[in-house]
Amino acid sequence: MSTIKPDPVPLHRRLVAEGLGTALLVTVVVGSGIAAAALSPSDGGLQLLENSAATALGLAVLILIFGPVSGAHFNPVVSVADWLLGRRSGTGLAPGDVVAYAAAQILGGIAGALLANAMFDLPVGQISSKDRASLGQTLGEVVATAGLILLIFALARTGRAAFSAAAVGAYIGAAYWFTSSTSFANPAVTIGRMFSDTFAGIAPASVPLFVGAQVVGAAVGLALVRFLFPDPAKSADRVVVPHAITRSAKED
Repeated sequence: MSTIKPDPVPLHRRLVAEGLGTALLVTVVVGSGIAAAALSPSDGGLQLLENSAATALGLAVLILIFGPVSGAHFNPVVSVADWLLGRRSGTGLAPGDVVAYAAAQILGGIAGALLANAMFDLPVGQISSKDRASLGQTLGEVVATAGLILLIFALARTGRAAFSAAAVGAYIGAAYWFTSSTSFANPAVTIGRMFSDTFAGIAPASVPLFVGAQVVGAAVGLALVRFLFPDPAKSADRVVVPHAITRSAKED
């Protein structure tokens, strides 16, 4: 029985999907944070519940929309992990594509924060003053990112990548609560949230610590993937959800 393969997706279309998907993700995070602060001004727990629920559901929807085009990484550490796990077998992203994905994701993250500010009639060009530079929050980012990488590649390695929308959304929603950092787990989202002086923002001085923690967490997650699933490279190009890329784009 023959297998029908999806048509190749050109790099420029994948970059638009990554940029737009990341922008909308940050818009969901920041916009729901602004709305939560306005609707429940005296209840921090309820604000977090509102913010986390919107983010979990919004992320799942965005993965379903953009996953078939680009894989719906929306996250530079996921794209780097995709390349690292697939580089020897020729699967996953090519190095040049990783750089392009990361640039699209970061620019999208910034645009998403600016869009959220504009929708809620806030100054578009604001910078956050919310300090998140504690040791506990930094450790929280390591844990959150390690878990995210492990989840994504465990699903890919075991042929269950189609469940990623629900699983990743659920994980991020839960990690809002069980990590002290509220689970950014994404350098592009972290940089984007720097441009929102709201409930969901992060001060520029805290960004390097968070991004560094996310890199460490990604390394921990990759180590766990390699130990628990010894041959993840065969499925590295099927994350976050199965998608097709052109052969020329995969060549180094």
